[in-house]
Amino acid sequence: MQLAAIAITLAACVPQGDRQPSTRASQPRHVIPEIGADLMAAPAAPRAAMPSNAQLARDFLDLTFALETGRDLTYFSRFEGPVSITLAPGAPSGAREELERLIARLRNEAGLSVTTAPGQANRITVAFVSERQLQSSVPNAACFVAPNVDGWDDFRRNRRGGSTDWTQVTTRRLASVFIPAGAPQQEIRDCLHEELSQALGPLNDLYRLPYSVWNDDNFHTVLTRFDMLILRAYNAPELRSGMTEGAVAAQLPTVLARINPGGGPVFETYSSPTPRAYISAIEAALGAQSNPSRRLGSAQEALRIARAEGWHDTRAAFAWFALGRLAMRDDPQGAVQALSNARTIYAGIPGTAIHIAHVDVQLAAVALGTGRAEQALTLADRSLPAVQAAQNGALIATIQLIRAEALARLGQPEASRQARLDSANWARYGFGSDAAARARATEIALLAKAGAQVN
Repeated sequence: MQLAAIAITLAACVPQGDRQPSTRASQPRHVIPEIGADLMAAPAAPRAAMPSNAQLARDFLDLTFALETGRDLTYFSRFEGPVSITLAPGAPSGAREELERLIARLRNEAGLSVTTAPGQANRITVAFVSERQLQSSVPNAACFVAPNVDGWDDFRRNRRGGSTDWTQVTTRRLASVFIPAGAPQQEIRDCLHEELSQALGPLNDLYRLPYSVWNDDNFHTVLTRFDMLILRAYNAPELRSGMTEGAVAAQLPTVLARINPGGGPVFETYSSPTPRAYISAIEAALGAQSNPSRRLGSAQEALRIARAEGWHDTRAAFAWFALGRLAMRDDPQGAVQALSNARTIYAGIPGTAIHIAHVDVQLAAVALGTGRAEQALTLADRSLPAVQAAQNGALIATIQLIRAEALARLGQPEASRQARLDSANWARYGFGSDAAARARATEIALLAKAGAQVN
């Protein structure tokens, strides 16, 4: 008997990095022992409070003065003055709605002067390009932002020159965001949130941040309260383009005291850097280019680094999570233990409800595929509120499919039918096509069928 495990795709929205998109885990071939009662009753993570101003200052500097590739940025750069954000011709249906919703949040929550009306000296163009064209120019980037270009043709002409190198930018005046033309609406939204926020703010991602879209674990897909506060600080009047890190650091106590008065004083705080070896190992583990055993080895290497660094934060949890997804084929019992370890770490970190929900969805799929419909339903129900709060349509649709199959196995046909309808309502938004939604439904149905054969 084959037991298929769901590996929820982690969308990659990155500015010209070397990250590879994650893929589905291979199908394990062993029955997994029952998920322990302690894990079924595990607590949720406590609600996140805003970090202290001391930690915000450290996060701000780490996000601002480096790129995802590890290259340092010598100068602070931003748009000085109002910014027009416009869609290039040919934008897909739904893109304008997502853009206008995001711009309203940027104005109201971050205090930014942004508009969809043309005419400002500072401009950001959002262009939709075929995936083939995008991949041929910037391999492995699902979407990205480039400086000093106005649209795709301008980027193609200048991409090998210094003008599109973020390390050479001291003042931002022009930028373009590129998104695959055939992307589902949810991916369009996710790309807009990450890439526009980086066009308007810091360019780095940090694996250690549990409460931000600027984290390559991609659990958060829409801008968070933390992100909006960082954007507000990034565009504070005390800062200006061309400042050095030291000059910015000197102004942050004043900035943060004004915009986050309850955060306490700013003082020197230690930040545990993430070694490039860990980042490379995670990228290889989630990548599509290497074979399954090599990807598993990369996840094990990421975990080894996390242990050697003494981490007990989101980086250690994510290494366990990646290992759990990839170990299903050869070591299903170990995979469940790895997911359990990831959940335990996340549960001790405030503000990781969405991270825990991702783990619970994996465990719900395992339970469904091993004939434990009641466990699957409990885990799916537990994960749903956090996923709904995170506005992750693809994951909501998947959870509802798991619920539908579990309810059917438990003899509740009407509740099962309602769960399928709820799934369908989210599937087009999350998956982008009826074919992709049907493929996910078939995958979950095969899980349930495998589970029925266990009993």
